[in-house]
Amino acid sequence: MRRRGFLAGCLALPAIVTSGAARAQTVDPWARKLIDAAKTQVGVTVHYDPAYTKLAYPGGDVPRERGVCTDVIIRAYRDAFDVDLQQLVHQDMKAAFGKYPKTWGLSRPDRNIDHRRVPNLETWFKRQNLALPVTSVAGDYRPGDLVSQRLPGNLPHIAIVTDETTWGGTPLVVHNIGAGARIEDRLFAFDLVGHFRFEPV
Repeated sequence: MRRRGFLAGCLALPAIVTSGAARAQTVDPWARKLIDAAKTQVGVTVHYDPAYTKLAYPGGDVPRERGVCTDVIIRAYRDAFDVDLQQLVHQDMKAAFGKYPKTWGLSRPDRNIDHRRVPNLETWFKRQNLALPVTSVAGDYRPGDLVSQRLPGNLPHIAIVTDETTWGGTPLVVHNIGAGARIEDRLFAFDLVGHFRFEPV
């Protein structure tokens, strides 16, 4: 089975370190849990590593000191709500494989990596009716929202909107774009293509 370019995104780019946020926003309780879980990864996940890895299932993960952009989201939902996107995506792909991207030339789901690919997460969120409008208005992005982007070369990326903003009011995101989990001013740094709100119930 071919595993070429298995993540198809989460391009490693130099980090932009943000020198403090202007203010904290009001946050829904569920979003607070998600953001706090994501922020605990800062300083723990310190490497960007897109290598294919055979994972346990369910609940499989690479070592916490390493990972990519999707791992920030997967770990945050597991830690905050015990929601396992590895299992959710795998089950949906087994039931509706034809609805998912064929970018990687696979003929069947692969529970080791499917949930770690941004286009698959985008598809799963859309299939759960979790998609919101993509705009250029900072106020449309609430704490706890997920945003997906396309980096140079049309490479996919994903991040979590935090409760912190720049002095100008743009929400900061927590993500891993090349130097481990960081909180940065990157919401509008790249082409926004997806906006999702996944509040577990």
